[in-house]
Amino acid sequence: MRILLIGSGAREHALARALARDPQTERLVVAPGNPGTAQIATNLELDVLDGAAVVAAARDVEADLVVVGPEAPLVAGVADAVRDAGIACFGPGRAAARLEASKAFAKDVMAAAGVPTALAHVCTTIEQVAEALDAFGAPYVVKDDGLAGGKGVVVTADRVEALAHARACLAKSRDDAATAGEPAVVVEEYLDGPEISLFCLCDGRDVVPLEPAQDFKRLGDGDAGPNTGGMGAYSPLTWAPRDLTGEVVERVARPVVAEMARRGTPFVGLLYCGLALTSRGLRVVEFNARFGDPETQVVLPRLESSLAEALHAAATGRLDRLAPLRWRAEAAVTVVVAAHGYPEQVRKGDVITGIEDADGLAGVHVLHAGTATADGALVSAGGRVLSVVGLGPDVPAARAAAYAGVDRIGLAGSQHRRDIAAGR
Repeated sequence: MRILLIGSGAREHALARALARDPQTERLVVAPGNPGTAQIATNLELDVLDGAAVVAAARDVEADLVVVGPEAPLVAGVADAVRDAGIACFGPGRAAARLEASKAFAKDVMAAAGVPTALAHVCTTIEQVAEALDAFGAPYVVKDDGLAGGKGVVVTADRVEALAHARACLAKSRDDAATAGEPAVVVEEYLDGPEISLFCLCDGRDVVPLEPAQDFKRLGDGDAGPNTGGMGAYSPLTWAPRDLTGEVVERVARPVVAEMARRGTPFVGLLYCGLALTSRGLRVVEFNARFGDPETQVVLPRLESSLAEALHAAATGRLDRLAPLRWRAEAAVTVVVAAHGYPEQVRKGDVITGIEDADGLAGVHVLHAGTATADGALVSAGGRVLSVVGLGPDVPAARAAAYAGVDRIGLAGSQHRRDIAAGR
């Protein structure tokens, strides 16, 4: 199978790594890729938001399958362009990607499908926001309605901070092409309990779940500091209820996929179910329309089945013919190494060292995210620079491996959490 993978982050490096070692993969091209993907595949410079350019690239490499990694190309309609060209594509079209692009839209779909989620008010003015905050009380949960790179949510006991974030979201959404007209921000009730992420492969009709994972959103140890795109993750979740995956599929994923089909916008691709196990039962926190980052980095190394075959089955409406997925017994932990200043004023251009040393450790591999080459050196080029993955017979062993790898990495001013998967 010839595959064109769209994206350049650690998520795409994790996808590329799984696809490159897959016997089903004949050729793998990553556009635009990063210095890490260049070691295992062919990188291709490409404007990933340009559907026509992606189609031309897919034809040029004679792709049997296009896999769209990030959310922005999905919202831009790249998957629509690829499918319209008669090429199999893993990734929802623009209309279906609104499940991630608009939290207000996702709430409407969940209400129609009877999916359990947090009570919420969709607000279009700051006065409505103030009323919603007072109705729910602290802690306050305020969400950007549109795409925000995983950093659009504020959970705080400070009403002033909540209002300030709402103002910023409303101002941003006025210029956000993903919103459907009127600027909006979502104010929700606070959900207690641990959060988990479950990825579901969807073909517009059927659903096949992957293994669940848990990520760590806050910047600092003990969940201190601002929300980020994710500072680490681990899998499996040995503490989770045994029937959790089945419950999520039947109560969340299948109803949502059925509702999207009913609306004439079938969901084909990866439905990311962000969930909270609250004192009142399962609740949906959010949906994403693509693989999560950093959860992908710990889920895919545990997959024993062919990823290429599974993604192609979803893209071509054949999940009902896919054999049950097989999983390795080992655990995986990833720790994100972020640049100085992340998630606010990110410093770029610092030299990165020690990756080969880390990769040489047993059970460790390093995935590139915000990296580039300059004057023959590997340098930082984004906020989250690397994901260091550790594998082991259980979570503590995988965690030890991951941190052993992190300790080999050199990056001036970098930051990472020391408590990823601690006590799990």
